[in-house]
Amino acid sequence: MESESIELNGDPRNGGRAGDVGENPTRRRRQSINFNHYANKKSAAESMLDIALLMANASQLKAVVDQGPNFNYYVPLIILISLSLLFQLIVGILLIFIVKYDLNDRNKQAKLDVLNNITTGLVFIIVIVNIFITAFGVQRPPSYETAPQHL
Repeated sequence: MESESIELNGDPRNGGRAGDVGENPTRRRRQSINFNHYANKKSAAESMLDIALLMANASQLKAVVDQGPNFNYYVPLIILISLSLLFQLIVGILLIFIVKYDLNDRNKQAKLDVLNNITTGLVFIIVIVNIFITAFGVQRPPSYETAPQHL
């Protein structure tokens, strides 16, 4: 009696893709994963998220500066937003170096692993810093043109 195999995330024999009903598994072409392609896509996606967060932090910095030094959390927010922007710049530079190296070159894999670990750690720190930025609350100052008029 043949043992039954269960597919949870696709058939492992065809790279995780679900096979067609009635498809002969021996006819499937076996494709290897291109780790460079995967790593480059991952780095590009991370860079896009980094740019979005960079723009959000720049907007928050502008809002805090507009509030002025009389705002209760002016100094802590300026420091936190500046740290977030600095770490984002470092992550962006590290991502450029990660994409530059060939992942299949065994001589570079240890260096890439270290760079990837540093990048992941910095992204974690950026998330924590941005949680604190959100907790302190960045509000835009009320506009004089749109302020409600009480008669």
